[in-house]
Amino acid sequence: MSYQFASPWLLLLLLLIPGLALLAARRRPAALRYADVGLAQTAVTSWRITLRPMLMGLRWLALALLIVGLARPQRVTGQQVVRGEGVDIALALDISGSMAALDFQPENRLEAAKRVIAEFVAKRPYDRIGLVVFARDAFAQSPLTVDHNVLARLLADIQLGYDLGLEDGTAIGMGLANAANMLKDSAAVSKVIILLTDGVNNAGQIDPLTAAQAAQALGIKVYTIGVGREGQVPVPQQGIFGVQIVYQESELDEEVLMQIAAMTDGRFYRAADANELRQIYDEIDQLEKSQVEIRVFYQYEELARWPLTAALLLLLLEMLLQQTVFRKFP
Repeated sequence: MSYQFASPWLLLLLLLIPGLALLAARRRPAALRYADVGLAQTAVTSWRITLRPMLMGLRWLALALLIVGLARPQRVTGQQVVRGEGVDIALALDISGSMAALDFQPENRLEAAKRVIAEFVAKRPYDRIGLVVFARDAFAQSPLTVDHNVLARLLADIQLGYDLGLEDGTAIGMGLANAANMLKDSAAVSKVIILLTDGVNNAGQIDPLTAAQAAQALGIKVYTIGVGREGQVPVPQQGIFGVQIVYQESELDEEVLMQIAAMTDGRFYRAADANELRQIYDEIDQLEKSQVEIRVFYQYEELARWPLTAALLLLLLEMLLQQTVFRKFP
C-alpha cells in the first residue's frame, strides 16, 4: 500500500500562500486621526484583539487544505497475481573441514558459497528451494519452501561440520541422495539439484554415481560445482598454540562430478574464486528460468474528501467566530 497525488503539480500553489499572507499582513488597516493618543496608549488590550489574527490563520490553513484536496490524494493498493509454475531446486552444500580453506579471500570457501547462494535465492522469489548440507553424513537443513526469508536465516546459520560437532568427511553421494529425496514428490515441470563440493567422496553408504542414477530416474537435473584452487591452499587448524595456517593439497574429484552432471543432463562447473562462483550461479539462474506470468492490479481510493471537508469546517469556524466572539461592531 502506498500514497500518491493524482495531480501533484497543484501542490506548487502551496508556495504562494506565504507570499499572500505576507501581503495581507502589510496592508494598512483603516484609521482615524486623533489629536491626542495618550489615552489610547494606556488602554488595556483585550484577549479578543490579541487572538483576532487567528482568524486569518484559519483562512490560510483552509486554503492550504483546499489545494491539497484539489491535488487529489489517493491510497494505492497493489494486488499481484502470479500464474504459471516455478522451478523446484534443492541446494546441496558441502560443510566438510576442507571448506575452511582460505583461497576465497577474504572469506573461506563455505562463507563465500553461502553469500553467493543467498544472492541466487533472492533472485528467484517464485521457486520452491530446499537446502541439504553434508559432511560425513547429510542433513536436510530446510525443506522445499517459497518462504525465502526463513531459508536465508537457515543458510546464514550454517557452519563447518566440525564446528557443529560432526565427524569430518565428504559424503557426496549422501548429499546428492538427500537432495533427490527432497524432490521425489515434486510436481514441478523442472526439478534441479545444485551440488557444491570441494572434495572427494570418502564417506557415506551411497556412491555418488548411484545417487546420480536415482536422480536421473526421477527426472532431476543436477548441476555440480567444484570449488577451490588447484595445488596447495591455506587452511586454518587448531594447534596447541591456537589457530595456525597450514598448507594442504586441494583435492577435487572432477571426473565424478562431470559424470553426475552428464548422467542427469546437467553441467559441471569449476570455481577458483568468489567471482567465478557468482558467475556460475548467474548462469544457472539464466538456464533454469521459471515459467511465471506476473500481473499487478492497482486499486485507487480517493482521499480528497478529508482535506476538503477540513477546509470547509475551518471556513465555517472562521465565519462563526467573526460573527460572535470577534465581532467588530456591536
